[in-house]
Amino acid sequence: MQAVRRRRLLAGLSLSAVLAMGASACGGEGGGAEDGKVRVVTSTNVWASVVAAVGGDHVEVIPIISDAAADPHSYQAAAADAAEVRSAELLVYNGGGYDDFFAQLAEGADVPAVVAVEQAGAHDGHEDHGDHSHEHGHHSHGHEHGNEHVWYDLEVTNAVAERVAAELGELLPRQSDVFDRNAADFAERIDGLRHDVERVAEEHAGAKVVATEPIAHHLLAAAGLEDATPHEFAAAVENETDVPPAAQQQMLELVEDEVDVVVRNVQTTTPATENVVGAAEQAGTPVVDVTETLPERQTDYIAWMGGQIDALAKALDK
Repeated sequence: MQAVRRRRLLAGLSLSAVLAMGASACGGEGGGAEDGKVRVVTSTNVWASVVAAVGGDHVEVIPIISDAAADPHSYQAAAADAAEVRSAELLVYNGGGYDDFFAQLAEGADVPAVVAVEQAGAHDGHEDHGDHSHEHGHHSHGHEHGNEHVWYDLEVTNAVAERVAAELGELLPRQSDVFDRNAADFAERIDGLRHDVERVAEEHAGAKVVATEPIAHHLLAAAGLEDATPHEFAAAVENETDVPPAAQQQMLELVEDEVDVVVRNVQTTTPATENVVGAAEQAGTPVVDVTETLPERQTDYIAWMGGQIDALAKALDK
């Protein structure tokens, strides 16, 4: 039997029905907050926290997904989500296949969009089609980045913050200096995180880890750690299929004898991942918890990411 993820997939209508109902609800008109704030809609609360850091009091940010139990990969948009997107003045989402529900909604919205994977393309030296601040309604799809969980890449997250500042400056020109200062402050805090990661690399480069799901791939790579997770294990968890017995056994052997840390995505649990965590606890191998969205009552990207980096460093020190 196929393993079942302990995630709540929100019920939704077909995308065509959602878009049609959203258009009816909004009358096809974009937003425009009466209080002078820019209305920004994001796919998840991670990107909402970045927007809030840059926009401050001059933005109203609405994340479609803020529930830790919801999976952006398989989230089904509701009519209310389409209405939110169509009422926005700016959209911010991940791209790269991570939040396709939002990318499809964005295609029908006549507003600019910032797409994180497109910023990743620019960061990696690929051609960037992400600047469509003056091309309303055109949303090109993100470039292949190897791993779509790009909010664990500090450079990409900072690039998104810079792009958001530029877009907000176009929408509220009189506040552009505020947005630029906020983005600079955010970049300074990102530098602090980068230094923390560099310290991990200096002290633990080459340490071997495994992950129950490869969401923190970019962070582990930046820290110079060797991800020894069997490909077949990672692929099965990502694709929500049964983990092959050989891959499960290989993972258990790694956890018991060879790796320094197990990185667990607490928002995705299956019998296979639970077996890995159980083996780690029995063997005394530290387990570091990571998440795909901001935990409840957490609204600060820097604090959230810093806590995860700190937990990784402490686990490797053991």
